[in-house]
Amino acid sequence: MRCSLATPQIPKTDPFARKIRPRGLYRLLPILTTLRSYQRDWVLPDIAAGLVLTAILVPVGMGYAAASGLPAIYGLYATIVPLIAYAIFGPSRILVLGPDSALAALIAATILPLAAGNPDKALALASMLAILSGVLCIGAGLARFGFITDLLSKPIRDGYLNGIALTVLIGQLPKVLGFSVSGSSFLKEANGLLLSIWNGEINETACIIGLSCLMVILGFRRWAPRIPGVLIAVAGATILVSLLDLSAMAGIAVIGPLPQGLPQFQIPVVSLAEFGSLCAAAVAIALVSFADMSALSRTFAHRTGSEVDSNQEIIALGAANVAAGFFQGFPVSSSASRTPVAESAGAKTQITGVVGVVCIALLLIFAPRLLTNLPQAALGAIVIAACISLVEVRGVLRLYKLRRDEFVLSLVCFLGVVLLGVIQGIFIAVGLALLSFIWRAWQPYDAVLGHVDGLKSYHDISRHPEAKRIDGLVLFRWDAPLFFANAEIFRNQILRAVANAPTPTKWVVVAAEPITDVDITAADVLADLDSALHQAGMDLFFAEMKGPVKDKLKRYGLFNRLGIENFFPTIEQAVERYLIVHKITRLD
Repeated sequence: MRCSLATPQIPKTDPFARKIRPRGLYRLLPILTTLRSYQRDWVLPDIAAGLVLTAILVPVGMGYAAASGLPAIYGLYATIVPLIAYAIFGPSRILVLGPDSALAALIAATILPLAAGNPDKALALASMLAILSGVLCIGAGLARFGFITDLLSKPIRDGYLNGIALTVLIGQLPKVLGFSVSGSSFLKEANGLLLSIWNGEINETACIIGLSCLMVILGFRRWAPRIPGVLIAVAGATILVSLLDLSAMAGIAVIGPLPQGLPQFQIPVVSLAEFGSLCAAAVAIALVSFADMSALSRTFAHRTGSEVDSNQEIIALGAANVAAGFFQGFPVSSSASRTPVAESAGAKTQITGVVGVVCIALLLIFAPRLLTNLPQAALGAIVIAACISLVEVRGVLRLYKLRRDEFVLSLVCFLGVVLLGVIQGIFIAVGLALLSFIWRAWQPYDAVLGHVDGLKSYHDISRHPEAKRIDGLVLFRWDAPLFFANAEIFRNQILRAVANAPTPTKWVVVAAEPITDVDITAADVLADLDSALHQAGMDLFFAEMKGPVKDKLKRYGLFNRLGIENFFPTIEQAVERYLIVHKITRLD
């Protein structure tokens, strides 16, 4: 296959705010567009933003690695490689990828039971998990399945994210309090946490450090968001532990010396049984990571006036995960906390992320011992602060007031994650999303219409009791596509409307403007309905049916069977024709 390098001329003023999508290699490798249109006055802003971003990338990456059940160093490895991969394949100019709090619980719940305390095995499992989820994302992007995450409604996403936040919070609190808890489920971890507190296992020094870091992070986030509170908290905690030798004097857990050098290419080796166990988690991770990435990329695209290429986004996400898996990393996603940092620091392009990569690489090569005394309590505080930002309370309360059914869906997703497990909860969320979609299409709203004085057209008589109906005429509206699951319901509702009509029915006119599709099963039901009505002395008509739907009826042979005269452009024309045929001069 030949790939064209031709791409439209890009304006120098804002090369990304164009309406014509790039093609060929320029679409597959957006870095080519970035480099071709890169402006000299972007260099310093990108470098400065990269330096600021590095201050966040290092502690956050290490914290999420620990939350995922892996040594902290792998959080830096999972930061370096994905940033490079996304800079090459990612269509967004400033989106930042890396370890993510929403994925930490998924990763830990998957790899820790299989690793059984073996850190090398845990790394191999996490790396394979990244590769599998990456391959799924790339396949979905190439198949143009970028729309799939639109099926996850906001209430359902809020439900499982609230569940994930609570799960991670309970898992990280022991670090902040200075002890450790083991458990294979949320309930066991919560029970272990309460028992340890009850038994007086809290390390007061670790608790002070952890809570202080948490207060600093949240305080700067609230009152001075442009200042990297995470860096201040981590630097202060590390300096304090080093100066007072709190690791030895007070038993403070620290991350210890980091290995020197960059991540190495490594093919993760897992057994066939472990591979099968990872597949379900990989699907869940792919769904969660792309759902979050899709929402975040749209937000920043709207701010910059650029367009979102959902399929290229999911390909870039997949490439970043595959790269992370082959270089001692674990699954990553977009970051709703680090991306705003890059934006506020003045980032212009993905070169900002590349600068961050260079800085982390220099740290690992020349100064890996700089973070030796970083306390685990500080890393726990970083993750807890991230979990707090995940929690959505106002939206759930709003659902309770306005849409109780969607509130119940959100609550079920939350309880599914907390009580059954993170992976199971994700699939419950997906299942509920699909069931909700099917239910709304299966049981849509329908209405009998009547004429309301002073209003145009015809309106639902249940909402307008004063509406006048025409003797012998039933105007029926169906607010959904017609397909195999709801075709019989459609038929029964029309027959019910006929039975409840105040006068014997002669015509049934379906206001078909909301009907966007008719499948073959529904077409057969329409044919049967037409025959049944005709035998009872009634005729079936349609008004305002869309052209593409008529084309399908023509292919089915139903359009010719009913007759072109049975289709009207508007309801008013159908009513006018009925009045003429039956010589009715007034509305009753």
